[in-house]
Amino acid sequence: MRDLNKMEVKKDLSNKKLVIERNFEATPEQVWMAWTQPEYLDQWWAPLPWRAETKSMDFKVGGRWLYCMVGPDETRHWCSVDFTRIEGQKSFENIDAFCDENGNRNYDMPAMKWKVDFAASATGTKVSIDVLFDSVADLEKIVEMGFQEGFASAMGNLDHYFSTHFKLRQDSKTGTPTRVCTYLNFNGKTEEAFNFYKKVFRGEFSGTGLQRFGDIEAPPDMPPLSEEDKKLIIHAELTILGGHILMATDAPESMGFKLKPGNNMHINLEPESREEAKRLFDELSEGGKVDMPMADMFWGAYFGSFSDKYGINWMVNYQEKNG
Repeated sequence: MRDLNKMEVKKDLSNKKLVIERNFEATPEQVWMAWTQPEYLDQWWAPLPWRAETKSMDFKVGGRWLYCMVGPDETRHWCSVDFTRIEGQKSFENIDAFCDENGNRNYDMPAMKWKVDFAASATGTKVSIDVLFDSVADLEKIVEMGFQEGFASAMGNLDHYFSTHFKLRQDSKTGTPTRVCTYLNFNGKTEEAFNFYKKVFRGEFSGTGLQRFGDIEAPPDMPPLSEEDKKLIIHAELTILGGHILMATDAPESMGFKLKPGNNMHINLEPESREEAKRLFDELSEGGKVDMPMADMFWGAYFGSFSDKYGINWMVNYQEKNG
């Protein structure tokens, strides 16, 4: 039986291009967001154990994405992506080239012209990609550098994020009662911290409780997690005083996260309607710094995040009842 979620690559030497197809069990809107928002690209674009770090991104015609691939030993390889055509939610084209940290192109390495198309499929979304080269020699050089294996790994990363992080958040929300939660990020200390809070508050784990990365089956083309990372917590919920809920996830550097004081805690608002979510976001964020504007997200929520004018971090999350 054909694996619909397996990446297919064909060499078209007569037209100096690679033709790639991959299916994802997610909506076209969700997959589009994964390819066009830097906060998500950084989570899946690099093949493990490497990670991607965005320096800047302006997703528009004439705009640029400047990022680096960071190795386990902190080796950095820089790339620039210049966007030449965008058809919202459907396709975009760009020129991808090796460069330095300031975006100055390295002409000793081949550049690639990408055309990426998104279309609804029977099981989710089909992504079709043409990667064009100036010569067959350039194409063969990129293939010899491990492009196919590395990109297949990155596609597996994205599949894994769809089936774990975002699905877990959706599954844990079974209704739409208004509530306020506190969302925490830890560098590998979620279980220790939540058992401590459970003891102090005499609380109870709720929702999906403590769920580990190792509880989720990874796609076959994704590099395996280390035994230590499998033990980490992907999602936690704990009810403390007055019915208040703490949520958390582990965000270790081994998985490409960069946790620091200031981005490790948010007040999470879950209002009763989409309209109320937009109102709260607009009024609370006035004069502050918006990290993610309100939009429909991977896990089925209408979501946004920001720091208010006093430096307090907020998330606004509206999600319709499942089923």
